Amino acid sequence: MAGKFEVYKDGKGKYRFRLKAGNGQIIATGETYESMAACMNGIDSVRNHATGAPVLDMTAQGMSSKPMAKPAAKRKATIA
Repeated sequence: MAGKFEVYKDGKGKYRFRLKAGNGQIIATGETYESMAACMNGIDSVRNHATGAPVLDMTAQGMSSKPMAKPAAKRKATIA
């Protein structure tokens, strides 16, 4: 199952979104928005800007503006 965006209202009645993986785990959350339209624009922004975005190591150990190496591709198990 593919991931999905969920739009909801927080305890203060403001709009927010969360991105859930196919297994239901929350993998990202958006900021607070005043309107549903603004929240949808936030989702569109994530969709448009995250594709191919580099990962920058900003931890105390790394503090590098160079993109980190991509993790090895996951292999699918095969049954012989």
